[in-house]
Amino acid sequence: MKFVSVAEIAKKWNVSDRMVRNYCASGKIAGAFLMGKTWNIPADAIKPKRENKKQFSNNSLLNILKEQKDMKLKGGIYHKTQIELTYNSNHIEGSTLTHEQTRYIFETNTIGVEKGTINVDDIVETANHFKCVDYIIDNALKPISEYMIKELHFILKNGTSDSRKLWFNVGDYKKLPNEVAGEETCQPENVKEEMKKLLSYYNEIEQKSFEQILEFHKNFESIHPFQDGNGRVGRLLMFKECLANNIVPFIIDEDHKLFYYRGLKEWKNEKGYLTDTCLSCQDKYKAWLDYFKIEY
Repeated sequence: MKFVSVAEIAKKWNVSDRMVRNYCASGKIAGAFLMGKTWNIPADAIKPKRENKKQFSNNSLLNILKEQKDMKLKGGIYHKTQIELTYNSNHIEGSTLTHEQTRYIFETNTIGVEKGTINVDDIVETANHFKCVDYIIDNALKPISEYMIKELHFILKNGTSDSRKLWFNVGDYKKLPNEVAGEETCQPENVKEEMKKLLSYYNEIEQKSFEQILEFHKNFESIHPFQDGNGRVGRLLMFKECLANNIVPFIIDEDHKLFYYRGLKEWKNEKGYLTDTCLSCQDKYKAWLDYFKIEY
């Protein structure tokens, strides 16, 4: 029997030398043997079939986001999602960082300032929001729980000036009453019970629709369980739930901010306002998927 080298087999099979050595070491090439540090491979050896990598989910977009996240790939849909979701969600809540500064923090973990000053919390919350996006990708298939919601809040607000205030309760429900856009929200002593009711009802729905995800978001924001950070946590959960239910996600941007607020306020009377706003944002995300040639 004629034996050939790793390099010859690699060229014949159009794979790397390293892959051939891995095949040999794992016993996938019949008749291959090691002499000293050199593998001897039968010239007529058959290329092993590559095992199909188990998919993370049945959602192709989620699989790609997960893969690119784990690879730390730059320039793909994961990269785009991180920057756009973080910039827009923080910007809605008053962050002064520009889109370019947000991108720079994600890509280089540094920030450039030509003039003026920047609130340190804006920088910390931006870096933290990137971690939140990773968290919802990794946990997209898990049902929403109180633990998950509190964990997102902790990740988002950890290390900020708010986290040094004992009454702020980072990673846990609010201690003081608050309002949103002049509207009353759930009293602190009732938050836990109302959150349990909301999650119990929502998690009984096996396959959530677009409207049911929006309704959950509206109810979550009405409860307003945290002292601050409710909007960002809520929008992260919407993105996660779209991925979990094989729905193209969306990112509320500056152009849709006021329509988004109107939609939340008018949900009980007219669901179309919020629905149309989110569908418009979804169209924008679909355009990105088209650009990256990702099916949906």
